[in-house]
Amino acid sequence: MVSFRELARRLVSDGIVETISHQRLSKIAQEDPAFPPVRRVGRSNAVDYRLAVPYFRDRVTRPGRRTDLEQKPEG
Repeated sequence: MVSFRELARRLVSDGIVETISHQRLSKIAQEDPAFPPVRRVGRSNAVDYRLAVPYFRDRVTRPGRRTDLEQKPEG
């Protein structure tokens, strides 16, 4: 079991994801029912790293559209 902070660090250091924060992990855990089971350890959330690795390897991401790069209509 690892905390979300440690999970984020390991996922990046092991090359599974390019970048991720513990805050983003919390959001994904709340929104995705396929996320590995989360356990409360003290004041932290923890997840089994062995279950998280295949979840993140198989996860399809859909990055948001970069609206800051789009041209604004004149007017």
